[in-house]
Order: sequence, then structure tokens, then C-alpha cells
Amino acid sequence: MKHNTLTKIITLALAVVLALSLAACGSKTNDDSGDKTDAPVIKIGVPNDTTNEARALLLLQENGIIKLADGAGITATKNDIVENPYNVEIVEAEAAQLPNMLPDLDYAVINSNYAINAGLNPVNDSLLIEGSSSAYANILAVKEGNESAQVVALKAALESKQVADFIAEKYAGSVISVVENPTDGYSDQVDYDALKGQTISVAASPTPHAEILEVAKEILAEKDITLDIQTYNDYVVPNTVVEDGTVDANYFQHTPYLDDFNKENGTHIVSVAAIHVEPMGLYG
Repeated sequence: MKHNTLTKIITLALAVVLALSLAACGSKTNDDSGDKTDAPVIKIGVPNDTTNEARALLLLQENGIIKLADGAGITATKNDIVENPYNVEIVEAEAAQLPNMLPDLDYAVINSNYAINAGLNPVNDSLLIEGSSSAYANILAVKEGNESAQVVALKAALESKQVADFIAEKYAGSVISVVENPTDGYSDQVDYDALKGQTISVAASPTPHAEILEVAKEILAEKDITLDIQTYNDYVVPNTVVEDGTVDANYFQHTPYLDDFNKENGTHIVSVAAIHVEPMGLYG
């Protein structure tokens, strides 16, 4: 159940106002001592995978909502919270489900791909939003040792000016290209005649990854190469199908998540290119 709208004052000064809003909900006092009494719980949903939970908690800390223990970084969990002035309850849930859970939460920190897929605009609808931190750039990844000519061709297509322009025009700041020197979409290291008639398979999240890959698909089609885009709504299967060789590559995750996935699952997947970043946002 959402709290009274008077406790959620939203103005242009989003970060400051959010803190004031949380304070209004969570800092009722009984006397002049300043001690809280009967403070309502403020439920904030966060992704339950290690790296994205830490990323969400760091966003909350940066905006004064919680404080984490010294040294808590990209593997922080809710157990690392050492100061909680607004009586926040961190609700861990699968990242893809957080938009659907908003009616039962006060706020949720949501990855931009899932926010966009749920009809939210990260720039206009978020109360707080990350900067474009390169640590969380979304990558094209393959199984170690599978950096084939097909993968190089796909990498070149994703690093094209066409893709960078599409990202800028389509997402207007909700997704940001991190490719520093976009190309024409082709690599002089690839014998495109030898790849004619071949198919490259890639696993991806529906939004924005599969949409971006459609631009790369057109670039590859000019060389008579087919791009088979397979969409998934979770953060596990796209890696398992790369590891077992079912697909050639995937495009859905950032490096901190991949590093943690490899460590936890004994997989051997590596990044071959950073393509874009999706700022994580707080919604309510």
C-alpha cells in the first residue's frame, strides 16, 4: 500500500526532495529527544542478484537514504547497511519482477531495461538516476576462446555509428552509448565473403538489447550474414546458452555481473566489447 501522497513530495530537486519525503514517513518523534516512535516502514525493492543489489544500495547511499559499512562496494548487500535513518526495509526480488511489484512497494530501484519494458521512462519517471558509470557498461560476451570471425563481425556492427545514433535517438538519455569511436559497422579483420550465408546467434534481453541488435542485424545483412536474435527475460539463461555453445554470444549484462556469475557458476565467459550503459533509477 502506498503511503499518503503528502509523504511523497516530488519536485525538481529530486534527490533532496526524496530525502525529505522519506523523512516525513520515517521520523515521527514523541518528544524533544529526536528518537523515532512508531516510524512506518518504507519498503524499497532492489534486485536480488549480488552486483545489481549492491548497485542499487550504492545509489540509495549516494542520495542519503541509507549508509553502508566502510568498504562496502560492488558486492554490498542489505546486511552492510549501518545507518537507516528513514526506517527503510530493503525488499530483494528478481530484477525483472520489480516493475510489477511497485504497487506493493513504496519505491523500487529498477534496471533501465526492465523499466523501459514496463512502459517507464528512466529520464522522466525516475525519482533518482545514476550517472553513466562505465563500470556498468553493458557488454557483448562470448565463451572464452570463441572470439571467432563471426563474433568480430557482430562486435563491429554493434560499434557502428548507426547503432550509436539509434541509441541516442531512440532512448534519449535512458540508454547511453559508450563506444568512443563509432565506425561504419565493418572490420578490416573480417573476411566477409567467407561469412556469406552464415548465421550468428546472440542471446539478449528484449529491451533495449534486442532492439539495438536489430540495427546490427541490418548491417550484417548487407554482407549476406544472418543475425539470429534470441530474447530472454532473465539474467541466467543467456549465460548458460553461451557456456554450453548453444549460441555464439550474448548481450544483456555488465562486467561486474558477469564476473560474479563466472565465480558462482564456474563458467568461462568473457567480454569482447562494451556497448552502452543503462542508468539504474529509483521509482515510486
